[in-house]
Amino acid sequence: MIAIVSCRTLTKTYVQGTLEVPAVRSVDLDIEPGDFATLAGPSGSGKTTLLNMIGGLDRPTSGEVSVDGVSLTKLDKNALADIRLHKIGFVFQTYSLVPVLSAEENVEFILRLLDVPVRERRTRAREVLRQVGLAGMEDRRPARLSGGQQQRVAVARALGPKPAIVLADEPTANLDSKTAEELIGLMSNLNTVSGITFLIATHDSRVIAHSRRHIEMTDGRITLDERRNNAVAA
Repeated sequence: MIAIVSCRTLTKTYVQGTLEVPAVRSVDLDIEPGDFATLAGPSGSGKTTLLNMIGGLDRPTSGEVSVDGVSLTKLDKNALADIRLHKIGFVFQTYSLVPVLSAEENVEFILRLLDVPVRERRTRAREVLRQVGLAGMEDRRPARLSGGQQQRVAVARALGPKPAIVLADEPTANLDSKTAEELIGLMSNLNTVSGITFLIATHDSRVIAHSRRHIEMTDGRITLDERRNNAVAA
C-alpha cells in the first residue's frame, strides 16, 4: 500500500538569536490511505510543526516529506501552493471562513480556484454540505451559523476538492463538549463511510477516543504509534 504521507528523518530547527531550538527531530512516519489518525502531545511537542510541514505550510530543515507520492521538499512556493490546492484539505480551529460569503460560496471558493465549472462546483458544494449535515443552510453566512456549524462548513470546504488527505489542527478547540462530540463523530463517519484520510493534531481526549490510529509526540520525537480496535463508534 502506497502511503498518502511519507516522512523520512524529517527535522525542523528554529534559530532564535544564537540558539538553535529543535521542534521536530528526525521523524519517520507514514500515513496510510483510510487512516483516521490523531497526533497528540503537550504544548511544544512539535505536533503542529509536523502538521505544517506535511501540509507544505512550513519547510523542513532537513529530511523528506511526500504527499500522495509527490516530494514537497524542493518545491518552490507556487508548486507547494498547487499541491495544497489539489491534494490537501485543511481544517483549522478558527474556522477561517470568508464572512461575506454564504456556506455554499465558502465551499465553492477553493473549487473556483481550481477552475471547476460553475454547475459542477455548485453541485459539489451542495453535496459536501449535505454530507456534513448542513442541507438547507447553503445560503447562510457565517454570522448566522453556530460555531459548530461554521466548523462543519470548514470541513465541507476541505472535502470539496476531493483531497488525498485532510489535515486538522485542533478542530474542536473552540467548541463546547456536545458540539465537539458531534463534529468528531461526523469526521469519523466520513472516514468510515467514504474512506477519507484524516490526520488530526489535538490534545482533546474526546477526539483521541474516536481515533483508529494514535500517534504521540514528546520533545519533537514520535514516542507512540499504535493502531486501535477500541475507538468510539461514529
